[in-house]
This record gives sequence, C-alpha cells and structure tokens, in this order.
Amino acid sequence: MMKNVLELLEHTAGRIPNKIAAIDEHGSMSFAELLRATRAAGSYLASGRELFNKPVPVLTEKSINSLVAFFAVLYAGGYYVPMDTEQPFSSAEVRISILKPSIIICDRDRAEQAKRLLPNGDVIIIEEILDTPMNSALLSDIRSKKIDTDPVYTNFTSGSTGTPKGVVIAHRSVIEFIDEFTQIFGIDETDTLANQAPLDFDVSVKDIYSCLKTGATILLIPRRLFSAPVQLLDFICEHEVTNMTWAVSALCLISTFHGLDYKTPNKLKRVLYSGEIMPKKHLDAWMTALPDTVFVNLYGPTEITCNCCYHIIDRNRQYDNGIPIGKAFPNERIYLLSKDGEIITEPDVTGEICVSGSSVGLGYFCDFAKSDEVFIQNPANSAYHERIYKTGDLGYYNADGEIFFKGRADFQIKYMGHRLELQGLERQIEEIGSVFSCCCVFDEQAPKLFAYYTGEEEEKELRIKLRDKLPAWMIPSKIRRLPSFPLTKNGKIDRAALLLLGKRRKNDKG
Repeated sequence: MMKNVLELLEHTAGRIPNKIAAIDEHGSMSFAELLRATRAAGSYLASGRELFNKPVPVLTEKSINSLVAFFAVLYAGGYYVPMDTEQPFSSAEVRISILKPSIIICDRDRAEQAKRLLPNGDVIIIEEILDTPMNSALLSDIRSKKIDTDPVYTNFTSGSTGTPKGVVIAHRSVIEFIDEFTQIFGIDETDTLANQAPLDFDVSVKDIYSCLKTGATILLIPRRLFSAPVQLLDFICEHEVTNMTWAVSALCLISTFHGLDYKTPNKLKRVLYSGEIMPKKHLDAWMTALPDTVFVNLYGPTEITCNCCYHIIDRNRQYDNGIPIGKAFPNERIYLLSKDGEIITEPDVTGEICVSGSSVGLGYFCDFAKSDEVFIQNPANSAYHERIYKTGDLGYYNADGEIFFKGRADFQIKYMGHRLELQGLERQIEEIGSVFSCCCVFDEQAPKLFAYYTGEEEEKELRIKLRDKLPAWMIPSKIRRLPSFPLTKNGKIDRAALLLLGKRRKNDKG
C-alpha cells in the first residue's frame, strides 16, 4: 500500500526514466533527473536539521525548481508550503508568523526577500543545493518513520474574513484522490498537462501529481502569459497540450478576446474547469471550437484535497437549469445539511454542501478553534466519530439526484426587503444576449447592489432589458460594463476589488 506521494515519483522514474516530467520556459527535466535532483536537495535539507512533520515555506517563481524544492522537503521529512511570489510583503509576513518555520527555501532572485521574511532563520537557495551528494541511508531512515496521515503540503486560503488559514493535507488524501482522478479522466503518459494555476493554489496539485502518477508531462505556464491571450495560445499549441485543468476565469480570458478565432489548441483531449460557475456562452464558445474535446465541471474547496464532485458535460443536453456539479468522486460522500443540521435528501431543497471521506483535510494549521467550526462530527452518525467538512457553499439535488451549486452561504443578501442570491442574479443577467459574464456585489452599509459585466451590451440597454426580465426590487442599483474583471491571484473574480470600485464611484459623486 502506498503511503507517501514520493512513491509516485520513484515508481514512474523507475518505469520511464527518460520521459520528460516537466517543462518550464527555461528548459525541461526527465523523471530520472527530477528524482536525482530532489533526492540530492532533500539530502541537504535533512542533514543536521529537524524537519520531521514541520512546515517549510517555498518562495520561488513557478518553475521546475519549485517542484524540486517541494519534493526535497518531503524527502527531508517535512511538508511544503508554497508562497505566492507576487503577494504584498505584509501578506507573506502574516503567513510566516503563523508557520514559524526554521527554514525557508527560495530561488536566487528572491533571496533578499526571503531573508527579510525570516531574518533569524535558515535561508536556502534551491539552485545551490542541487548537486549535494546523496545520503540514501538518511533519506531511507526518514521515510521509514513516515505514515500516510502525515502532512504533504499546506495551502493558505483567506476565506470570507480575509484572515489566512493554512489548510493541511495528508499524503493519503493526495494519493487516493489522484488515483481516482487520473483513472476517471484517462490521463496517461502520452498527455501534456498545461498548468495554469499558481503553485500555491490547490488546482496545481492535480497537475503535479497526475504527472507523477501516470508519467504525463507538466507544462508550467509563465504567469505573464495570462495577460496576453495570443501568446498564451501560441505557447499551448507549440507544446501540443492535451489537458487543461484551469480556473473558469482563465478560460474566459481566451474566449472573451475571441482567442479561439485566432488559434485552436486542437490537441486538447479534455478541459476541466473549477473555481466559479462557467458562463454558458463561454462554455459554448470553447465547445464549438473543440468539438471532440471532453469538458468537465469540477467542484471542491481547498479543504477537501482538490475536488469532491465532477460532471462530464453532455453535448446533447440543454442545461436549461444550469450545469450540475454532478456526483461525488469515489471514496468521497456528499451531504446537504439544513440550517438545523438535518440531512436533506429530497430534490429542490437547499442545504449546505458537506463532504466526508479520505480527501478531507487535517484541519487548519495552528487554528483548532476555526477547524472545530467547519471540520465537524457527521450529525447523521451517532455511532462513531466521523469528520465531515462544512464547505459554506449551498446546493440542492434535482430529481435525478445530481447536485447543483447555488452559491456561497455568505453570498445570500437581504435587499429591498427580499432575500437574494447574488450568483442566481448573475446567471439571469448573463442570459441576456450580448452579456458575456456578470458579477454582482453588495455594499451592505449603503445599501447598494452593483452589477458589473463584460460584453457588447450597452449599460442603458441592459437596464431596459432587465426591467422586462426582473422584478423592480431585483434590479441592481448600479450597472457598469468593464473590459475585463479584476482577478485574484488564483484566477477567480476579485469581488472585493469590485466592491471597492463601487464605493469609490459613489464617493467620487458624493
């Protein structure tokens, strides 16, 4: 039985040593070379340091060396914490203050930043330890003490409060999820996986470990290309990408600017998307351009190891009621809980989406109070201890038992005396012909409801059409067209930035 994700790398390097494991804009590395480099760097980290089950932040630009650093930390007995290289220094300081690490790994370009973050710690530059003599005996001794419930990584997520929480995920969770994920979607060593997500975002976990599991190649796309759709498509087509597991907003970037009219990545076997609801017009544009490609709607928060639900798009289905998040992955179970903690089984009744199974994370790093709020005892089980995770997302079953996402519990607002779901309003606005995408935000203090959208529809015309479509109380106070949406570093629409934009416009007029 596999207990450690490093076994994925070791098995594949033994089976196809010369196969290319990873490509970045600077070069490539085979599985054998990746294994050799990580064991060498791991030997350096393990020598004279006590890193067993300790967090190790990694501050590197997305590159092959990032992967080497991650796996080296695992060989040394610790678990890695990817750090966003573009976040404000104060945000990085907060994360370091939570972790209290003894060392930090960085690349040469970020050595000074790393020293500022950890002035009294050990700053290790990854490029300088790749040729360390391998200490196989030391690495074997460390491995013999590891178990499958030990942490493999921590990713920080801010949640609705803005306070960062470090989600701790175990080896077993990654191993079991990736095994099912690659089998269901048929990923194998002939695939090239285009990595869009930042490495501190858990979407990248699917790319990284699918490659280690199957022998596929991971293509690490430079972040700068996501502001240049033409160059991005050139890069994807040049490398004959066969798989894209991307954030919705990244796909919409290409379709908004009609990139698929310029060039079609026709080697794509599958496109899997998550993070937000995919606007139907954008999905239709992709599916029209790629008639033989499989499209999959994924759902799942960071706390449950990547995803817990999936739905393979049926090209012959109309999806008049929206696209479901589908059904649970094997070895995971989905519950809908009422506000009273009762299990919902009947169709069309909204409840909070909760998840149990081996994918559920270990909790939040050094935050037992917050962990206890959302990692709870299954209220349907009074016989033995069974942890489930409360996602804070709302959903419902249709008559066929499929699960539909209905938005965040904290996206429900009270407006004009009525209860309103912001994401439901967004979908209704997107149904209007020339609107591509919509995002609604609510200023509770004002109170004002703002609708931002991309598309060709004029603002005045859109308001007229909304008057014919919606009750008066449901029409946003302010409607504004944007050339594109501001995005978070994880590729989701930045609702906080849109809310701030609405408040600024109000103050400017006041």
